[in-house]
This record gives sequence, C-alpha cells and structure tokens, in this order.
Amino acid sequence: MSNTTPDDRRPSLARRAALALAGAAALTGLVGAYTPSLAHAAPSSTPRYSSDFSDCPALPAGADPARWRCEVHTAAPLLTIGKVDVTLDPIIMTHAEGQMPDGTWGQVWGAMHSTPTTVPGGLTGTAAGERTRQLRLAIKPEYGGRSDFYTGRLSLRFRLSSPLLPHGCTIGASAPVDFQVKRSGPSKWVSQDPPVIEFSAYDDTFTAPRPSTAGP
Repeated sequence: MSNTTPDDRRPSLARRAALALAGAAALTGLVGAYTPSLAHAAPSSTPRYSSDFSDCPALPAGADPARWRCEVHTAAPLLTIGKVDVTLDPIIMTHAEGQMPDGTWGQVWGAMHSTPTTVPGGLTGTAAGERTRQLRLAIKPEYGGRSDFYTGRLSLRFRLSSPLLPHGCTIGASAPVDFQVKRSGPSKWVSQDPPVIEFSAYDDTFTAPRPSTAGP
C-alpha cells in the first residue's frame, strides 16, 4: 500500500521549514587572496576545497589595482534546523576590496556558487522508511544581494526543494535573510603562497521569513 500525504499539509510543512531555520549558523571558512596588479594562477590545490580566482570582478573606474585584492571565501556553514544540525555543502564566494579613487574603502561583489544539501529527516525531521522519499527536503543557499566583508554582513536566500513543496519555494525570496557574522576565535594561516587563511565565525541572532511560493 502506497504511503501518501494530502496536499493540504504543504503549507504547514513549508512554515515548519522556515521557522526551523530561525536558529543558529556557524561556519569554518578559508580565504584566499591575490592582488590584481600581479600576475597570478589559480592554486593547484587548497587544504579543503578547490577554488580559483576566475570570478574576481572588474575594479571600479580609476581604482589603483595595487591597492586592491580579490578574495575567494570557501565556507562550510553549519545550520541548526530544529533539532538537526546540517552542514551545508561548501559555498564559494568571491569579492574584491580596496581603496577607491577618493581615498575611501570599497568592495565589489564577484559571484557565489553553492549546491543543494539534503536535510536529515526531511520536512518533518523524522522521515524514515517509505516516507523518506516523499518527505525529503534539500536546501540551497543563494546570494541575497547584500554583503559587507568588512563588518561581516551577508544576506542569503534559501531555496527549498521537496516533492511536497511547489517549485520555487524560497526562504527570503523578497526579503533575504541577513546574517551578521562574528569571528569565534583567531584566524590561522594555512598557506603563504598562495595566501590562505582559515577562520571560524557564527551568527546566533538571525531570523528567517516564511517561504514564498510555498503555499499560504
């Protein structure tokens, strides 16, 4: 006998996913950097994740490349979803920062890459057996349009995918989730050439809106 779940459960499941996300996030990250004025090549390997500088953005008009650097952040965020800790697949973010022609400091966003991560226990947190496939849930972080790497601010959206959720169900679609990340200890030099720094950070104060296009 097949195990089915009525469609009228979709809204509550979507809300459950959103409310559960309002918890805590921690990450361990690697930052690699290079100065745009120097010749460079992508490192052949990194201590944890492979990344390169191909997403480094163009600098503002009139900016001196010698006063700028491009950074590639490789992060493995740990999200607390209800009672389940989920380590997201690696997120790779690229940006450039440096001195503007008027002497102020500026930043230019490059790109973000991520992949969906399966949430243990699915939509209910307890899915098992025949219900596992139907109640499975995956979450994929996407750039929310705001970032400030000087202060640790970053906005993200979270795309949810499940057989029981409509296509496009997203937490933070119209109002991205704002993170104010704080360092949780000293950074550590992993490599000098290329320069790679490892650090840990967290945010235990963020809140998430309910998903959009995921039911009433």
